[in-house]
Amino acid sequence: MSAGSATPAVSLRGLCKSFGAVEAVAGVDLDIADGEFFSMLGPSGSGKTTVLRMIAGFEPPTAGRVLLGGRDVTRLAPFERDVNTVFQDYALFPHMTVQQNVEYGLRVRKVGRAERRARATEALRGVRLDGLADRRPAALSGGQRQRVALARALVVRPKVLLLDEPLGALDLKLREQMQVELKALQREVGITFVFVTHDQEEALTMSDRVAVFENGRIAQVGTPAEVYERPATPFVAGFVGTSNLLSGDVARSVLGRDGTFSIRPEKIRLVGQPTAPGRGAASDAPELELSTATDEETSATGRVAEVVYAGASTRFVVDLDAGARLVVTQQNLTTSSADVAALRGTPVRLAWRTEHAVAVPVPAVPTPLAKESANAYR
Repeated sequence: MSAGSATPAVSLRGLCKSFGAVEAVAGVDLDIADGEFFSMLGPSGSGKTTVLRMIAGFEPPTAGRVLLGGRDVTRLAPFERDVNTVFQDYALFPHMTVQQNVEYGLRVRKVGRAERRARATEALRGVRLDGLADRRPAALSGGQRQRVALARALVVRPKVLLLDEPLGALDLKLREQMQVELKALQREVGITFVFVTHDQEEALTMSDRVAVFENGRIAQVGTPAEVYERPATPFVAGFVGTSNLLSGDVARSVLGRDGTFSIRPEKIRLVGQPTAPGRGAASDAPELELSTATDEETSATGRVAEVVYAGASTRFVVDLDAGARLVVTQQNLTTSSADVAALRGTPVRLAWRTEHAVAVPVPAVPTPLAKESANAYR
């Protein structure tokens, strides 16, 4: 929370929403701090967008309360709440100029013409579009239209800005640029941003904290590092980035422990190619900066089942002798696609620091998505 306020910008208490027999949101409790960039992350149908719509007032909750700055707004109309929403399609008025689009919310609020123009000009300058005020939306790029939508939402100075996958329609390069710009803008204006996305990298890149949704409930809330490095459930481990999950007999054989454990692909190293009894090392095996495991590491042997070259990095799929399948990501510091492709079918040894095998609590009755994640690399 900001230094000047101990009251959350948004509080949700027992929030539920059903559509007939379908329970879209099943009892969400959440506090979002004043001035925080907060992301709601989850797959399609997990309830994140429905929660955003209930905060905005577009959907009435079946049960529970929505509080903004400590004020109960559960039964208030959208225009009675001090929030604004940016949608994926931006919803700009095509017959209006950029300046007129940005001024529209102020005109509805009966702000005087001179003040409207001054505030709209300031908002456009804040998103670096002050030179395009006289253009119409059709003459703008996708990224520029997105910034116009942001300026229109920010110009009315809401306490909370809700963003419903606003970058989803952009191409990858522009989306990455806008992620940086949007986070910088949020820091500059100091408004609470509540951002909905299904893109894990986007949530990790931009957020102060992230709530991961699963089947209408919050599976975990934490900083990006907490959610990524210490997943609370197998679902979170499998959904947020790529994770290797070891459990049952495999965990006992490889780690010497009972339970379910998550190991991120980038934490694992290819450290050597073991020699089978009675045979020498393969003479045509490529050299790949192989070394030996240290005393602080856990190691396991296996065989490379697949190699995926991705330019800056390579992803290895390794079938362990213990019976599991692990994914390993390695930066291509000195290797090329020809080098790594030759490793397919090669016996290898893997190693990782012992603390990087993180114990993951398993629900007593796993949901279908959690079961799928837990079995992904078994």
